[in-house]
Amino acid sequence: MNRDQMKGGIKDAVGRVQEGVGRTTGNGSQQTKGAGKQVAGKVQKAFGNVREGMKGKRGV
Repeated sequence: MNRDQMKGGIKDAVGRVQEGVGRTTGNGSQQTKGAGKQVAGKVQKAFGNVREGMKGKRGV
């Protein structure tokens, strides 16, 4: 697991919590920010997955 995979997973989790808190409190701004963090986290994690997959392909 590389740094991007780990940080992406953390951002996604934090975004889920933030969105849930926003939904519970009725704060649409927090919901939106949380959803944005989730997307950013998933993108970063996907980038990390690609990087991890390329590790074995460097010699090709």
